[in-house]
Amino acid sequence: MNRLAKSTSTYLLQHRDQPVDWWQWGPEALSEAQRRQVPIMLSVGYASCHWCHVMARESFVDEAVAAQINRDFVAIKVDREERPDVDAVYMAATQALTGHGGWPMTCFLTPTGQPFYAGTYFPPIPVSGLPAFGQVLSAIANAWQKDRGKVLRAAADITSSLAGMAAAEGTNSTGLDQAALADVPFDGVGMDVAALDDAAAAVLRQIDGLNGGFVGAPKFPPAMVCEFLLRQHERTGTPEALAAVELTLTRMARGGIADQLAGGFARYSVDSRWHVPHFEKMLDDNALLLSVYSHAARLTANPLFARTSVGIGNFLLTGLRTADGAFAASLDADTRGVEGATYLWTQDQLIEALGERDGRQAAELFGLTLDDHPPDLDGCVLRLPADLPDDLGPTWLERIRRSLLEVRGLRPQPGRDDLVVLRSNGLAIRALSEAGAVQGRPDWIAAAADAATYLERVHLRGGRWCRSSRDGRAGPGAAVLADHGDLAGGLLALHQATGDPHWLGLATSVLDLVLAHFGTADGGFHDTAEDSAELFLRPRDPGDGAAPSGASAATDALVTASAMTGSPAYRRAAERALTALRPLLTRMPRSAGWHLSAAEALANGPVQVAVAGRPGPDRDGLALTARRSAPGGSVFEVGEPDAPGLLLLAGRPMMGGQPAAYVCRGFVCDRPVSDPGDLAALLRPRSVGRAGDWGIFDR
Repeated sequence: MNRLAKSTSTYLLQHRDQPVDWWQWGPEALSEAQRRQVPIMLSVGYASCHWCHVMARESFVDEAVAAQINRDFVAIKVDREERPDVDAVYMAATQALTGHGGWPMTCFLTPTGQPFYAGTYFPPIPVSGLPAFGQVLSAIANAWQKDRGKVLRAAADITSSLAGMAAAEGTNSTGLDQAALADVPFDGVGMDVAALDDAAAAVLRQIDGLNGGFVGAPKFPPAMVCEFLLRQHERTGTPEALAAVELTLTRMARGGIADQLAGGFARYSVDSRWHVPHFEKMLDDNALLLSVYSHAARLTANPLFARTSVGIGNFLLTGLRTADGAFAASLDADTRGVEGATYLWTQDQLIEALGERDGRQAAELFGLTLDDHPPDLDGCVLRLPADLPDDLGPTWLERIRRSLLEVRGLRPQPGRDDLVVLRSNGLAIRALSEAGAVQGRPDWIAAAADAATYLERVHLRGGRWCRSSRDGRAGPGAAVLADHGDLAGGLLALHQATGDPHWLGLATSVLDLVLAHFGTADGGFHDTAEDSAELFLRPRDPGDGAAPSGASAATDALVTASAMTGSPAYRRAAERALTALRPLLTRMPRSAGWHLSAAEALANGPVQVAVAGRPGPDRDGLALTARRSAPGGSVFEVGEPDAPGLLLLAGRPMMGGQPAAYVCRGFVCDRPVSDPGDLAALLRPRSVGRAGDWGIFDR
């Protein structure tokens, strides 16, 4: 029986024709294991995961291995994008048992779902200290048959330990005791500015002074930490914070991790120089990077940052947008089983595509003539080690890029995971709305609105949200905290970009669900709702990973919503959440960039800008000035005075028949102004020089 054939998950569909008798996660699979009294082999991955594909080719399509699995286990396949709750609890077990985690994740469970052995990738033959997968299967089956009592006792001990860590009120996955903080008085921002400054200093001490990002390899784009440092610089004028971000974003934009032809970024670099990417492209990563590059561009007037942000935005619309108007989860790392094959070039290929003169110039520009390429790649990934020489010019570069893209388009292309993930689409809606409003890209804002419309139509069921969908069909998993937080953040940004109060109302309804179903006694948040499907523990991990944690996403959205609506309940909830996690923010700030960004917004007020006036160029000019001058975390409302549903415009008239801009910080407001220059002066960071040259977005 093929139980994966009708799945909404791209990843599960990739495994549907394998000889392994796969089950999807659910009570039916656990009942089958209990009926047969055999352990469960749980395999977790995602569609664009390179080593997931490798293990599938090596083991899951092997008839002998499949027969062994089918005889001795109930095999369950889980897409971590579709069921992050299942992934979270068994990843906690894997990390506890092995000291590390990752995908593919392979866990062995009792028939009731308790873990007793775990690992990640297992090869078909022993290598580098890893046992062969067949050896693992045999050892587990043998232990289950001959010493089941010992296995069950081990599973019970592991489950008890993990559940105790997660369930102890006020304790999160960092092991920091939150209960002692429950009665800490609020200081009005959830975290005092001195603590924010200390967190920034701690982050700066870990920056790679040569290559940017954090020291070591592999290197992941630290988008959330960069956003925090930009906001820190805007508030304090700290040059070191801005310098660290400029170094990081420059090295990334010039490295092989950036797609120099089509825009967008690969997930991470395997080396310390952003040179050799792990080639999968994730929606989460690119949405976060669009936001931070756009922010850095308007703050610094760096044309490289502006071009990079435009490239990311265009990639989202051309590379990841689905026919339904939402955004797909990722592009695969592999092309026909070869990682990165679509993206690699040799100098001879460039000459063949462009001709002798242009091909050699392109090879030099894109770094193919340098002698530091890794020997294990069949070709080189394109980089941009230096700016375009004066004798070539941007017209030449654009022509070269178009020509190479046309040639690359004829090659086999990586697969795309068309799973629509609520959290990831929320991040994309936010990035496109914010960057589109700043850069004058109504097509980006329209795309964000299309995605939000799709999510509301497909993912909202009976007043609750589901995690994922594919081809307009909702998936089986309930939305987790990160889905709610990032969706609310995206809808709030879309409301600010469009002036449509519908999106504000929908965003606040999402946040009301967060407060009703995810809160903890100490003011923090669980990652799953209290009425979600029962697992052996209820996860709570506030630290940011490759994307914002559920806790930081919810806190950030609450900060924005409090400024948009004036709701004291939302502000209080955000302050309590930040207070509850103060040890994480101060001791491990590189894992708390999104929390710290929200705290910076609170420290700034957040800044509220209302532009009141009739539609026209004067109002549009004021609104654009506001968006390009205000610090990160500011909120905007643009419309006619007292427009229905636009709360920041209530009681705020025009001035002498001209549009007027009203600027407030927290509970203090400046005088209204009608001149863009006066508005820019009001919004200018008070410890920083003039705002950047806005014309960079038009180049």
